Amino acid sequence: MTKDTLLILSGGMDSTTMLHEFKDSIALAVNFSYGANQNAREAECARKQCALLGIELIEIDLAFMGKHFDSALLSGADAIPEGSYADSNMSATVVPFRNGIMLAIAAGLAESRGLKAVMLANHGGDHAVYPDCRPAFVEAMNNAIAAGTYAGITLRAPYTGISKKEIARRGKALGVDYSLTYSCYKGGAHHCGKCATCIERRQALDAAGIDCE
Repeated sequence: MTKDTLLILSGGMDSTTMLHEFKDSIALAVNFSYGANQNAREAECARKQCALLGIELIEIDLAFMGKHFDSALLSGADAIPEGSYADSNMSATVVPFRNGIMLAIAAGLAESRGLKAVMLANHGGDHAVYPDCRPAFVEAMNNAIAAGTYAGITLRAPYTGISKKEIARRGKALGVDYSLTYSCYKGGAHHCGKCATCIERRQALDAAGIDCE
């Protein structure tokens, strides 16, 4: 299989699972730091996962987002609401057009490297809260990236229609070490277990029969 793809790798469960599942086609992974509480710990996990698989990792600083964008994720641990994604207050964790910005950069980098596609690890559970994770966004960005690059680069988002529980099951089958992933919105030394991403992570790991923080 040709390594023709760039993956946006946060270091969380979803993109790490995608890294392992599609490792034979991934030539390059990119981790973005945009001022979120969890960025430093996520980046550390991204480095470890790429080292395990021998995949090149580039880290890009998007500090302007932390300075100028409005989101609880960019305002310190105390600003993070607790509870599941079903709660209306989780809209506070949206970082405006985050995936759009990352994909624009990823597309330019992919074309510069002679690659054919970029990958994004959004999933079905993201749709209720995050507009830049929904199928309509993926389709629109795919069209924009293809139209705006000489190579006609495509956007691949194979997890768009599946749940995090299914992602965890795939990861277990692949032998992914989820202790080398990080998801907590508060950004502490350990997962807090109370924010939405921690709750979703725990539910997914339990459903897959994985004993991991």
